[in-house]
Amino acid sequence: MKRIFFVLTLIAILACLPFLDSSEKQSAAADEDYAQLGMDINKILQDERLKGATTGVSVRNAATGEVIYDHLGEMRLHPASNMKLLTGAAALETLGEDYRFSTEVLTDGKVTSGVIQGNLYLKGKGDPTLLEQDFDQLAQNLATKGIKQVNGNLIGDDTWYDNERLSSDITLSDESYYYAAHVSALTASPNGDFDAGSVIVEAQANRTVGKPATITVLPETDVMKVMNHSKTVAAGGTKDILIERQHGTNNIVITGTVPVGGTVTREWIAVWEPSNYALNLFKKALDKKGIKFKGDSKVALGKTPAGSEILTTKESMTLKELFIPFMKLSNNGHAEILTKEMGKVVYGEGSWEKGIQVIEETSAKFGLNMDSIMIRDGSGMSHVNMIPSNEITGLLVAIQKEPWYESFLNSLPVAGKSERFVGGSLRNRMKTEPTAGNVKAKTGSLTAVSALSGYAKTKDGELLVFSILINNDLAAVTPIEDQIAMVIANYTKLN
Repeated sequence: MKRIFFVLTLIAILACLPFLDSSEKQSAAADEDYAQLGMDINKILQDERLKGATTGVSVRNAATGEVIYDHLGEMRLHPASNMKLLTGAAALETLGEDYRFSTEVLTDGKVTSGVIQGNLYLKGKGDPTLLEQDFDQLAQNLATKGIKQVNGNLIGDDTWYDNERLSSDITLSDESYYYAAHVSALTASPNGDFDAGSVIVEAQANRTVGKPATITVLPETDVMKVMNHSKTVAAGGTKDILIERQHGTNNIVITGTVPVGGTVTREWIAVWEPSNYALNLFKKALDKKGIKFKGDSKVALGKTPAGSEILTTKESMTLKELFIPFMKLSNNGHAEILTKEMGKVVYGEGSWEKGIQVIEETSAKFGLNMDSIMIRDGSGMSHVNMIPSNEITGLLVAIQKEPWYESFLNSLPVAGKSERFVGGSLRNRMKTEPTAGNVKAKTGSLTAVSALSGYAKTKDGELLVFSILINNDLAAVTPIEDQIAMVIANYTKLN
């Protein structure tokens, strides 16, 4: 009798699959225990906002790996930032939770009576967490050693990675902003979010109507040039200000209007060639500490000679700690730096090609069918990345056995948790029970792409793994993702 019930239920499910012709319909439930869940999700997928879109949904039993719901689960779809799940798993597996990036200060000369008789080198090895105060500390370390003068040049060394700054599919409209910043082995961040290779530009009204807005660049650096064409207007006027960087330069162009008494506008702007940005912050730190250079010295990029002496170093936080801003805030720069770092560590080449190779090989190790996947970057910014939702859930099941899994899980945004480094990109979503504090998942968003993949416990306490990939949408579809997560979290098996 139960078998007959299941067959009738499955027929009902197939009949109501949304927006598909008969050739696209596929089994929605693996066994009768989850038949109602399948029907609940199918009902959600009939939402008019999904008409014309392509939606892949996969749900697995976390303990067994069994696919218990599958709607176009084998279809290759753009994952957006769900790509970071593959990159993150590969990084923890390849580099380890305790991995740290390092930055070195070296010389190719002798140090005599506080004078360096040679060049001073700032060698970056990929650390995306270097702040202005870290360069101050490196300069202080030199001063503590009694160094007062450099009879040579100041050289920034970014050769740990190759010189490709942007992954293949970054568009011109994106590269002015922090989420598409240049990737360099020598870089700096403006604050504790660690958006490497960017500065924060603030614009607020001048005290005098008709005058340009007051602009502040943080941290203060000589590499950025402000071209301020904005205008302060009277209180109550229109706030319409645009802050962007001219392509191929570090000219920050500001246009539009700011009303008196209005709020401060902040924009995170990507730096063109962040190696010079980091080097400039270090030079300013050396100046503050009174470490002088001879009159004809230069500040430039170059390569540290073999055999140079390390004078001081700075180590980053551990990878486990870095995963919090990386995954909670979906930091694209971290993903791309980790990609290049994996290529450097495994194959001796800090490039996207070698880093992606590591991601592919590690993903295959976790059982993913790499014949069904295309990877073009580490962050998911590319509209050419393609992954089926079944492969994402397969990964999330497989990594539960890894010793670093708890660090991975802890890095995922937690639904409805307002603390920024807990809730992350889900802090303002699914704020009520049974999803709040329960759903732990990676978000993803690009133009006409939305994604949500992660873990949720049912009302029975059973852990399920899910992946929702929505492509070609023209409406706000995150509420649909939230509804699916809700029915998963609210699910109770039939008696």
